[in-house]
Amino acid sequence: MSTNRTPLSRAELADLLTGAAHSISGVLTAEYPTPATRSYLHPVLGALSAGPRVVGELTDRLEGFLDEPLPDTPAGLFTLASYAAALGWLTESLAELTDAVDRICTQVGIPAAPPDATLAPLLPQEDGAAGAGFGFSVLELAAIRAAAETASLSSSDYVEVLSQSLLAAARITDACMEIASGLAEDAAYVLGEAGGHLRIGEGPDSLPTLVRTLLTRMEAAR
Repeated sequence: MSTNRTPLSRAELADLLTGAAHSISGVLTAEYPTPATRSYLHPVLGALSAGPRVVGELTDRLEGFLDEPLPDTPAGLFTLASYAAALGWLTESLAELTDAVDRICTQVGIPAAPPDATLAPLLPQEDGAAGAGFGFSVLELAAIRAAAETASLSSSDYVEVLSQSLLAAARITDACMEIASGLAEDAAYVLGEAGGHLRIGEGPDSLPTLVRTLLTRMEAAR
């Protein structure tokens, strides 16, 4: 492989990070046709379907970026650290999403059993009394019952798995938004420092945004 490759300019490095941010943001707007019998998975199916494709695309770009010679300028190393942190974080978040969906699928596949005494009905009864703190309107209750019937679930089971799906969707949304925001900040830093010296290696504040965030989380988890 040739070693005479011209190093990427600051603008090209910033474009690499910006492109990755846009790709990751796209995970959140991806749509996937959801069968009516699996409507409780609708909040997560878009990200679940688009996520692996985005990881594959970002991995391919990273491999191209790592073609010999390896980046050795401060801007190149800064960009590499930011990009790699984003890819690793996204991959981990998608693995967590997949695990959450697997648990939901396992749960709904278990043969129906008498409800545990500790699991009070999650939905209002016919007389309109609220259960477990939920206050559904008549129209909402009718929609939930209809969706639950189509999914061959009880109303309380449907609400439970839908809640888990919404929670998993919220987590992947938060992760993708934070990753994309960090990449955008790092891209602006790389581009904004074009006329000066990139302060890499001069303390934690010079590290890419996502690297600092991950280090902070690691410290907090100890």
